[in-house]
Amino acid sequence: MKYFSEQDIQNLNHLYKINLINSCSGYKSANLIGSISKDGIENVAVFSSMTHIGSSPAMLGFFLRPTTVIRNTYENLKATGFYTVNHIHKAILSDAHHTSAKYDSNISEFDVTNLEAEYKTEFSAPFVKNAPIQLAMQFVEEYEIKANNTILVIGKVVGLYVNDELIEDDGFINLSKAEVAAINGLDGYAVPQTKTRYGYQRPKALIHNS
Repeated sequence: MKYFSEQDIQNLNHLYKINLINSCSGYKSANLIGSISKDGIENVAVFSSMTHIGSSPAMLGFFLRPTTVIRNTYENLKATGFYTVNHIHKAILSDAHHTSAKYDSNISEFDVTNLEAEYKTEFSAPFVKNAPIQLAMQFVEEYEIKANNTILVIGKVVGLYVNDELIEDDGFINLSKAEVAAINGLDGYAVPQTKTRYGYQRPKALIHNS
């Protein structure tokens, strides 16, 4: 087994290092965050750091790298207070990944890919059309991670759209049926299949031999 010490990691070639460290944590969620600027320019970008924060109230968080470079998603959600989270699925992998390219704020990724913006009810931010799971999000708060100057953004789920056939009787969303993707590292995509569910676990009764 290959071993990397902390010093080894620091001394690695930059691209090798970011590929290694981004993939060592395992598969991550693959989502497109949709937002819109105060000037009405739509933005959509791929994120692999979406994480569950809580169910009551329903909240999600995601991490942003330092804002020393263009961060259109961050600027838009801070300005408007709203954004969307859309699951990436097999049919849109290439276009979804292309949204990682750094375009100027006056260019919408919807215009340079085959992804389509979709608006629902009175919600101001764009969803990604045909995404099997779409979440309407409201910005709540943010936390600076001082160790590396990243930001944890916390949002509240104010709307949830799920294709009917994906929801099982107990509320479980079966992502396999929608061919929802996961990300390995920065650019490796997989479409996993749910093999089994084990249900909520309780402690076993201990048997004491006399």
